[in-house]
Amino acid sequence: MAPVITAASENFTYSRDTVHLASEEDNCGGAAMSKSTNNDSGRIEKVLVSVLDNGSRLQAPAVAKYVNHVRKAHPDESPAQIVERMEKMFILAATGSGSAVGATAAVPGVGTVASIAAVGAESAFFLEASALLTLAIASVHGISVQDHQQRRALVLAVALGESGMEIVQKATGITAKNWGTAITSKIPGPTMRGMNSTLVRKFVTKYAAKRSALILGKLVPAGIGAVIGGAGNRAIGKGVVKNAREAFGPAPARWTDHLIVMPADDAAVLPQTETRRAIRR
Repeated sequence: MAPVITAASENFTYSRDTVHLASEEDNCGGAAMSKSTNNDSGRIEKVLVSVLDNGSRLQAPAVAKYVNHVRKAHPDESPAQIVERMEKMFILAATGSGSAVGATAAVPGVGTVASIAAVGAESAFFLEASALLTLAIASVHGISVQDHQQRRALVLAVALGESGMEIVQKATGITAKNWGTAITSKIPGPTMRGMNSTLVRKFVTKYAAKRSALILGKLVPAGIGAVIGGAGNRAIGKGVVKNAREAFGPAPARWTDHLIVMPADDAAVLPQTETRRAIRR
């Protein structure tokens, strides 16, 4: 069963109902993430791009609804407070995800293969949750990213942080303090695609290096893996939050639109896809 991570204090849940890991080709973590040979780098790149694109595509239509749902639960909070709330929920979910996967190694009868499969599912969840956080913060700043290439660039650049910023500035010639907005400006198609290719290659190298160490730690038995997994994911999650803050800068002082109150049925569950996720408050 896919882990369900609950932040009880917020009455909030990130859950993965189904994650298909039937074959090695589908496995976006585990063995694929732990190999660093040239023969595997192309396949790892394709898998990571697929996961990130899936996160961007399935979440983009739901981003405004998600932000509106958080605002509805806390109507008196400012944009900065809503952003901080979403950051905390993301960190709690990421930490719980790492701990849940690390704990599988301590369960009698659960071998390394099963643990690797769980890490694969957890990697996909973490990446898609990161994509949601990035796009949600952009929405709070009034940035609605409709173009697929722009969404990919924004998610990748935020995940990379300073190195992502450098790639964006070099490709666009734009040197802005809050560089996240530069990605959504009118950048020529060829420039955008070239920039994305560079971002993907950089991301594969950086992400694979960080995650491979965590994967090995999570496979340590006797419950130690749960500690390593939770702490490691928390550190990476905090990095994503820090990068997003630097990309977008301070949140607006006030909301520029009216709060839209959605029907209860629509507000309760976000759209479902192959990797389904419900975010409930």
